[in-house]
Amino acid sequence: MIKTHASPHWRIYVIASVLVLCAAAIAAAATRLWVLTAIPIGFLFGFFLQKGDLCGASAFSEVLLMKDWRKIGGLWVAIVTAMVGFAALDLLGWVRLNPKPLAWLSVLVGGALFGVGMVLAGGCVSGCLFKAGSGNLNSMAGLLGIALGVAAVAYGPLHTVHRSMKAFVVKAADGGPVTLSSLSHLPYWALALAAVVMTAIVAWLFRKRRDRDTPKSGPDGSPALRLLRARSWKPWQAGLAIGVLGSAAYLSSAASGRNYPLGVTHGVLHTQLLVTDTHLRFVWKRQPPVTIAPAPAPKAPQTESNATTAGKAEEKKVVWWLVALVIGLVAGSWVSGRLSGTARLLPKPPEQIVIAFVGGLMVGTGAAFAGGCVIGNILSGWALMSVGCLLFGVVVVLANWVATYFYLMGGSLFDST
Repeated sequence: MIKTHASPHWRIYVIASVLVLCAAAIAAAATRLWVLTAIPIGFLFGFFLQKGDLCGASAFSEVLLMKDWRKIGGLWVAIVTAMVGFAALDLLGWVRLNPKPLAWLSVLVGGALFGVGMVLAGGCVSGCLFKAGSGNLNSMAGLLGIALGVAAVAYGPLHTVHRSMKAFVVKAADGGPVTLSSLSHLPYWALALAAVVMTAIVAWLFRKRRDRDTPKSGPDGSPALRLLRARSWKPWQAGLAIGVLGSAAYLSSAASGRNYPLGVTHGVLHTQLLVTDTHLRFVWKRQPPVTIAPAPAPKAPQTESNATTAGKAEEKKVVWWLVALVIGLVAGSWVSGRLSGTARLLPKPPEQIVIAFVGGLMVGTGAAFAGGCVIGNILSGWALMSVGCLLFGVVVVLANWVATYFYLMGGSLFDST
């Protein structure tokens, strides 16, 4: 077992991080460029993920491997906490709730690929991001595969298949997305309140089964500093922090031209596009209301000149908020790892790196087909009560368990040793 030691310069990391995050927030307030707030949000998101080790792949697999439901509990705490925040933002009129549609074929195919791929890659999209920030070579390889998989669906050879599957959509009676609210005819805030009450009751019933892995006290006497520098947080602690952060992310994202809370899949794609493409269209602020345009004039016969224009590469959208979020996420996980002494680049067997890359391809392809990952479709999607995202989560968990059973457990639920 490799021993880890916290950095002796941890105060420098803390002070430098606080200064950078405050500078970004002040600059956003002074310039009204709210996209800058994605930097501190992404940093804190990565910090919280790394502290709680809240990766969807390990959360689901550990149910079979170790009969441990704590990380799933942490994800649920994040979802319910986000529900409360979203309900408040909706009632105040600060955001417009934007649940995803029930594209059932995309969800089934994408969820199956995603669930199996995350086991091979050793992480979901956010898991590979924060683990790569801590120096995990397998996660770096998986992240490269994720970017290629998402690009293949968004703009590559799988785009036609993706577009065909998106046609299989079930709509609510009013023509909008199918949600728990549309099915139950209850307001969103009432369902969110019910979820909070149910969660509180379950937590109270299991209170005696508290997490035994309480972070040990370090040399500092302050509990806040001990929690900051602790190698790990309890899953529910990280989940609570992420859920609260989700509401701030929704406000920040909506003000930056993207009306959706936390999500990282397309942030990975857009970051890749900045490196590999030049025909880009940037989104970085809220767009003005769309006005009805007059009917277009009849198209002129195609000539050689306009045929050349039509053949030019189509501009690809890059959302700066997503780019800043994923970059900040990696940075936050690195600082968190440095504080606890877990951020280090360690060698991995070549075969593991290859498998992680292939798994990343599956994760990226599945996430692109389904329109999101554990963060976008489960954390944010479940918090928005999208039935399509609920279905995605069920498929992902089942596929993850099948892959865990055969790949990680050798096809045996019981260890004979």
